Amino acid sequence: MRLTCYAAALLLATTLSAQAQTVKVTPLGGIEGELCPQDRALVFEDPNGTRVLYDPGRTVAGANDPRLGKIDIILVSHMHGDHIGNAHNKAPNSGTCASPDMSVSALPNSSAVNIALAKKSKIVTGSEMPPFFAAKLKANGGDPANSMLARFGGSVTVGGVRIATVTAMHSNGVDPDYIGGQLGDAMKAAGIAGDVGLATGYVLTFSNGLVAYLSGDTGITADQERVVRDYYKAKLAVMNIGDGFSTGPAEAAYVINELVKPASVIASHVNEVGTVDGMVRPGSKTEAFIKASRVPVIVPLSGRTMEFTAAGNCATGCGKTSN
Repeated sequence: MRLTCYAAALLLATTLSAQAQTVKVTPLGGIEGELCPQDRALVFEDPNGTRVLYDPGRTVAGANDPRLGKIDIILVSHMHGDHIGNAHNKAPNSGTCASPDMSVSALPNSSAVNIALAKKSKIVTGSEMPPFFAAKLKANGGDPANSMLARFGGSVTVGGVRIATVTAMHSNGVDPDYIGGQLGDAMKAAGIAGDVGLATGYVLTFSNGLVAYLSGDTGITADQERVVRDYYKAKLAVMNIGDGFSTGPAEAAYVINELVKPASVIASHVNEVGTVDGMVRPGSKTEAFIKASRVPVIVPLSGRTMEFTAAGNCATGCGKTSN
């Protein structure tokens, strides 16, 4: 009996210790300390050290960006250039927040592929995207097996982080410039893109128990309630709010308030100058989303690391960013 009680106490202590650990989230945006129009990229660091790069986009300055460090996993929600990275800045903080530097082409590989080759990362995607990335890795001397599939309803675990894909209602064509040659030229002339299936969102389960929903670019879907909230029970959300191309601030607030209902939400894909001197710009879509949301909105300032508990609450790094 004493041994059983001791084992139970040890298990409880271990569980509580794991839950007390935090997941670190670092935005890799265009301008240090700001939220800018092209900012998409986030690095999630599990308490066990596994590092996940989400949608490198155009603000990660290529594979040699000194902010990257070790990258174990790259997630790409869909194939648009502002997410996969068709171009990027020549160095962190080049250009301005209003006029980001996107002067370095990453074609025909993409920033996601170039970073994966340099860091020997796994690229995890859903739908029909994995064969595209496998072919790119192979063509550049990499291991095509590093392109991994996680299709809707399934998941993969890499480095102790469980990765599942969920619905994202958005287009997902491959620009012919990634294809090249006569085929790419013919597609471009015809005004068509390659088909790699549906866009995706992600649900990540970290080793401390935190479940995070990464929306990708999406509109409102019933799955945000029935799958993301009811099944996965996400406590932290990264929600696109930029309007025009995906949900606007009012729609995004509905997703957060009525469907996902997380403990915290990180605003993403704002398509505007969201902050000036680190403070939310008055009259911005970012401000509108903050006012409409009934849960704490975290404004991801480039280079500022935030830490989240298993319950989805910000433990540190989420300072006041609005008046």
